[in-house]
Amino acid sequence: MTKKTKLYKKKIKNMYNYDLLWSLISLYVIGLIMVFSTSINIGKNLYNNYFFFLERHFLYICIALSLSLIFLRIPMIFWDYHSKKILILSIILLFIVSILGNSVNGSSRWVNIGFINFQPSEISKISLFCYLSSYLKKNIKTINKTPWNFYKPIFILIILSYLIISQPDLGTVIILLTTTLVLLFLAGFKLKNFILMIVLCIITIVPTIIYTPYRIKRIISFIDPWKDPFGNGYQIIQSFIAFGRGHIFGVGLGNSIQKLEYLPESNTDFIYSIIAEELGYVGTLFVLSIIIKIAINAMYIGKIALKNQEIFSGFLAISISIWLYVQTIINIGVVTGILPTKGLTLPLISYGGSSLIITSIAIFWLLRIDFENKIKNYFI
Repeated sequence: MTKKTKLYKKKIKNMYNYDLLWSLISLYVIGLIMVFSTSINIGKNLYNNYFFFLERHFLYICIALSLSLIFLRIPMIFWDYHSKKILILSIILLFIVSILGNSVNGSSRWVNIGFINFQPSEISKISLFCYLSSYLKKNIKTINKTPWNFYKPIFILIILSYLIISQPDLGTVIILLTTTLVLLFLAGFKLKNFILMIVLCIITIVPTIIYTPYRIKRIISFIDPWKDPFGNGYQIIQSFIAFGRGHIFGVGLGNSIQKLEYLPESNTDFIYSIIAEELGYVGTLFVLSIIIKIAINAMYIGKIALKNQEIFSGFLAISISIWLYVQTIINIGVVTGILPTKGLTLPLISYGGSSLIITSIAIFWLLRIDFENKIKNYFI
């Protein structure tokens, strides 16, 4: 191997975004620690194994890292070319879960594939954003020529939303809707289309809340959880207690009281509450800063890709950034009582194989997009 070849390989190696990679690994480690801390008693009571959830969460991380060997080597043009097929596969999987899905806590969102319960609605995130990015690449110059250019992606969104909300999973629908509208707005669609779309969303979503008793109860308990402290308001009150006990530096790792089966879903949707209790304001701010750092990095990567005329990669990176922002805001909003209860995980922290693996794939896409940006600038 010549000296020139060695220098070239070293240059290529340095083109990977290690800042983004270390942020991802940091969240993996924090997630492992907090999942173990929050699930010791649950694992013992349900499976007679203190390490049950830790072992499974570690398995999910291993699967995600194994997939990185594939996703980091596949050019983004491959995903652009196959975006429609991925979307169709996602729709088929959502149909399957509506027929064969396993019910957990009253929601049929999972399909059992042996060693893991997989959640097809998670695939709908990357499949829709992949399709939208490909669609915008092809129609970026003609987006405002006909109303159909706006309503075609909205039509796809409606199909996915209907299948997901029937599970029911309103949280994922909100992520898909918000990210789609922001992405289309950034692409340059006319404001009047958005006003009409927002009106249609209100007309569609409000009845799903009004005519669904448990959602009405959630809203009432969100407004004043103390009216039903042992019913619908119980979970959010226990979350308040966790935040109240944490103060600035927390009660110490492993010393949470609320995780001892006082706070339901403490290792999944409400894991941020236990972080607040054990690690305090400092710990919650640290975790939040890493997630925001990844989202900002994603937006910057997308901006560079668009500057390089890589429209598909640019919009995909931006959509991932918006997705991370929205999901994080909803999760933290729920556990702090700012928003009504929704079944959404804290990205890359909460226990949940589908969420962790799909979010990891999105991060691997960011790493690949950033790599291609640097390669293009290097050869130019």
